[in-house]
Amino acid sequence: MGEFAVSHAYGYLTQPEIRFIDAALERLIPADELGPGAKEADGAYYIDRQLCSAWGTHGRNYRSGPWLEGTPQQGFQSRLTPQEIYRASIRETNQHCSAKYGKNFEFLSAAQRDEVLQALEEGAIDLPSVSSKLFFDLLWRNTEEGFFADPMYGGNRDKVGWKLIGFPGVGSGAYSAHLDNPEPYRAEPVSIADIQQLKVKLDAQGFPKHVKLDQQGGGK
Repeated sequence: MGEFAVSHAYGYLTQPEIRFIDAALERLIPADELGPGAKEADGAYYIDRQLCSAWGTHGRNYRSGPWLEGTPQQGFQSRLTPQEIYRASIRETNQHCSAKYGKNFEFLSAAQRDEVLQALEEGAIDLPSVSSKLFFDLLWRNTEEGFFADPMYGGNRDKVGWKLIGFPGVGSGAYSAHLDNPEPYRAEPVSIADIQQLKVKLDAQGFPKHVKLDQQGGGK
């Protein structure tokens, strides 16, 4: 997995926070025999980039309250921004881990990290600043996004999430010819970043030309 060890300039997360998130990503979408996991796919860097955006500060949201308990249909209701939720929740979860296990989350065994994550998901850890379930739900949603979003957003390094599920990425103009074909459409995934960086050829209509995996001598 050394090919995935790339240094990034983080804009919001501190090194202790990055280590916490990496330790969580290793358990939420772990690397296995099918390929790299969320940590190797630069999930922490994806999260950092989103926290640096207007989404991370709720720059486009109404923030004057009142702060009432909403229904699931009413969406995000916390008075805290995603930036504030991550910062407070990581600090307070580490405090919980230190009190219970004698060490921060990143130093726990895999089984202990799973135990903490499950408790966060169930809202069973009483974090002073925010609901532990709210923090887990945000972390899990961002983990999924970082594993499957276009690499232009900072995650899904080398398109590992797309390769795992066989997603070809940006559509090809020739794809329609395969819609009635029962055989899987297996092509090297193309991202928006690939098109922006001129890493793929385009057809006359501006669609990327997919390279079928069987044209490359097969593939996993």
